Amino acid sequence: MRKYVLVFLLLLSSLVVNSQEKPAEVASDDQLSILFIGNSLTYANDLPALVRKEAKTRGIKINTEMVAFANYAIEDHWNDGNVQKLITSKKYQYVILQQGPSSQTPGRNMLIESGKEFSALREANETKLCFFMVWPALKYYQTFDGVIQNYSDAASINNALLLPVGLYWKRYFDRTKDFSYYSPDRFHPSVKGSKVAAEIIVDHLIKDFMN
Repeated sequence: MRKYVLVFLLLLSSLVVNSQEKPAEVASDDQLSILFIGNSLTYANDLPALVRKEAKTRGIKINTEMVAFANYAIEDHWNDGNVQKLITSKKYQYVILQQGPSSQTPGRNMLIESGKEFSALREANETKLCFFMVWPALKYYQTFDGVIQNYSDAASINNALLLPVGLYWKRYFDRTKDFSYYSPDRFHPSVKGSKVAAEIIVDHLIKDFMN
C-alpha cells in the first residue's frame, strides 16, 4: 500500500512541477523589437542596452537597434531617409522617437509635424510609435513644464505612446532637490539618470505590450 501511495505522490509532484513551468514558457516567448531614433540623450550611457538589461530582470527579452547622432532632431532623421528604410524593411513593435527638449515653439512644431510623418509610416507597418520625453539643461530648468507639455501634446496628437521620463525626473528633482540624474555637463544624463530612464521606459512598454 505504501508503495502505491509513494508512486501516486511522485506522479502528483510531477504534475505540479509541470503546471508551474508553463507560465515561464509563455513569459520566455514575450519578446519586443524596438528601434530607438534620437541624439546624444539616447546614446549617452547606451540607453538601449540599459533598457534590454532592465527588461531581462523582468523576464522579457528586448531586441534593440539605435539610430542616434549628436544634435539631431527627428526632422533630421526623416530627411536622411535611413530610418524609413529600417522601419519598412524590418518588424519592430515599437519605434521610439527622441528630440531635444523642444520647449520652444519651433521645437514643438518640429516634434509634432515630423511625428506625423513617422506616425503615417508606422501605421503602414503596424508599429507602435513612442515619444521619449527628455528634459532641459539644468540652467533652463524654468522651461521644464514646456518640455513636458510639448512632448505630451506630440504623443497625443500622433496617437503615440508617451514615455514620460522628463516628467518623472522633474517630480524627483522638485521633491528631493537632488540633481544627480544629470551628468557633470548638467544636460546629458548620468549613468544613474539613464538607468532611471530605462526603468520608466520598460515600465510603460511592458504595460502597453501586455494590454
